[in-house]
Amino acid sequence: MTHTLADFSVTRKWPAQHPERIQLYSLPTPNGVKVSIALEEMQLPYEAHLVSFQTEDQLTPEFVGTFPNNKIPAILDPQGPGGQPLALFESGAILIYLAEKSGSPLLPAAPAARYETLQWLMFQMGGVGPMFGQVGFFHKYGGKDFEDKRPRDRYINESRRLLGVLEQRMQGRAWIMGEQFTLADIAIWPWVRNMVDENGYNAGELVGWQNFPQLQRVLAAFVARPSVQKGLNIPPRG
Repeated sequence: MTHTLADFSVTRKWPAQHPERIQLYSLPTPNGVKVSIALEEMQLPYEAHLVSFQTEDQLTPEFVGTFPNNKIPAILDPQGPGGQPLALFESGAILIYLAEKSGSPLLPAAPAARYETLQWLMFQMGGVGPMFGQVGFFHKYGGKDFEDKRPRDRYINESRRLLGVLEQRMQGRAWIMGEQFTLADIAIWPWVRNMVDENGYNAGELVGWQNFPQLQRVLAAFVARPSVQKGLNIPPRG
């Protein structure tokens, strides 16, 4: 049975102006920009749709009907495997899919390098993202008013440890995997940036950012990439 984009509920709320392109449903958060940066790096044609948390777009029947975990980012590829549309959520799965679809060197072809890249991608998904996100909650958002600071401090300490792992990894390396920029970098550095940026969690002092010179160096190089400069603001917040 052949499907079209019209068969996916998400397109009722966010109609495709360019139905031949990959449809991106996102917001410029640390997770969201992973996919927009990857799409820019791979130079894949795409159309971006803003999913606003302020109006709880991610909870609407149209969004949940296609992406049941009601999280961004998500994509709908009109030319998925076998020429059939494919809807995907979870940023890590999307990054791997896009790299394999495009044959991009962002996911190395050599088996050892491929699995090591995936290892660092999972390091972000299982450690950096959840732990840094908790720092943001307890430092900047709802949890900042909790009198008991033990939860906050627990996540700060674990985030410092993770930053230390990265600091050691970056000794003598341009990127996570060495000279080659990969999916691991696309996954990790938006979260590091958000931790210390004044428009993000602004928690650099809490985690001791001054103690991580290698991370400062690599983050500056990351933000300087044209694909990153563009991807960090896609989709525009309106």
